[in-house]
Amino acid sequence: MKVCPPAAVRLLAIALLLPLAGCALYDQYSPSKRAARQQVQQLQSLQLTVMSYADEYVARTGEALTLFQTETDNPEERLLTQNWRVQQATAAYTIASGPNPVTNALDMVVLASLSRMRLEDRSVVERFGPRVKPLLETYGRVETEAWQIVDGVLTQAQSQRLKEIMAQWRATHPEVQGVSYVHFHEFAESVGGSGVGKDSQAGGLFSMLGIDPFSSLDPAVREITQSRALAERTIYYLQRAPTLLDMQVVRLTYQFAVMPESKALLADAQRVSLVGSASDQLVQTLPGLLDRQREALLAQLVGVLKQESATVSDLTTNLRSTLQAGTDTANAVHGTLDVVERITGQFAGKPETPAAEKGPPFDIRNYTEMLREATTASRELDALAQRTDSLLPVLRVASQDTANRVNGILNHLFWLAVLLVLVATVAVLLAALAYRRLVPHSRRDVS
Repeated sequence: MKVCPPAAVRLLAIALLLPLAGCALYDQYSPSKRAARQQVQQLQSLQLTVMSYADEYVARTGEALTLFQTETDNPEERLLTQNWRVQQATAAYTIASGPNPVTNALDMVVLASLSRMRLEDRSVVERFGPRVKPLLETYGRVETEAWQIVDGVLTQAQSQRLKEIMAQWRATHPEVQGVSYVHFHEFAESVGGSGVGKDSQAGGLFSMLGIDPFSSLDPAVREITQSRALAERTIYYLQRAPTLLDMQVVRLTYQFAVMPESKALLADAQRVSLVGSASDQLVQTLPGLLDRQREALLAQLVGVLKQESATVSDLTTNLRSTLQAGTDTANAVHGTLDVVERITGQFAGKPETPAAEKGPPFDIRNYTEMLREATTASRELDALAQRTDSLLPVLRVASQDTANRVNGILNHLFWLAVLLVLVATVAVLLAALAYRRLVPHSRRDVS
């Protein structure tokens, strides 16, 4: 078998590698190939710039929105702010991971500009007042930085045209609140035929929608470059996905807070807490309340007794004077009867006595004295009857008033005892209901 010499093998290898090296040198020094590679590098640099800006956009706007949330206790406003934050972050990361770097840069400008316009709406300013001013300042700064990204992409005329189109679109669509989902290609659709002429005058603003950044590359290199770009965009979005998930979890908690069921549960818990505090307060204040009521009852009873004793004393004094008047009247009647008896004794038949034993002769003065004493006795009897008549109603009213006061005191004692029993029963029932309501929840949480 004949073996080729080593020199021949080397020459054969060199002959095979020379065409490949020539192709590589041609690709390296060809003006069109160099321009294509340079364009791809610029687009990749623009893509990295957009990705970095998206992170900065989410961080700075998120910080401002968090401060805005801490300034209110209204759960509806917090939920609204969190929804806006999730929409902004999702839109920024979605735009940054898009396939076309030029369109991504334009979409980022549209996102920052329309978001700032939305915060300047009259409805937002009237609802939140001065609290929205820090947000406007933050969105104004990030919008300025977004326009700096497209300085090397758009000409001055194209930038001015884009600003006019966004202002016109916002004026014709003031009801749109979800501006985070509006992209550059939607402006191209909204302007319609009237924007074609202006687009040509502006240097082809909307013609950028169909640009393929890798069209100038060889098919094999283009596929490899597109695959690598897709992998980079996918990794970029997956790395930011946990941040979006955290924002959505916070939004879910705010949604739970504004649900009617959650509000009812919080109200029930608050009522149970109030019942518990009321029970504790009742237990603490019940002994003092009983002492105060007992002291007040005893003071009222002593006052009534003093008042009634004064009334009884007055009645006793009146009765004593009445009895004294009766005694005087009885004495007068007794004297009158003695006089009448002496007069009747003079007219009664008597046995004849000796002349030495006969009394004095008839004297008219005795009759006059008898009549005078009878008149005095009748007057005292009339006065006694009148005083007795006036004293009986007073005695009746005093006795009735005393009975009413005693009955009132007994009724007050009875109702006070009933009230204390009811308060104790209600406290026990409320404590039992609170215990039955709280214990199943705790068992359910443990299970």
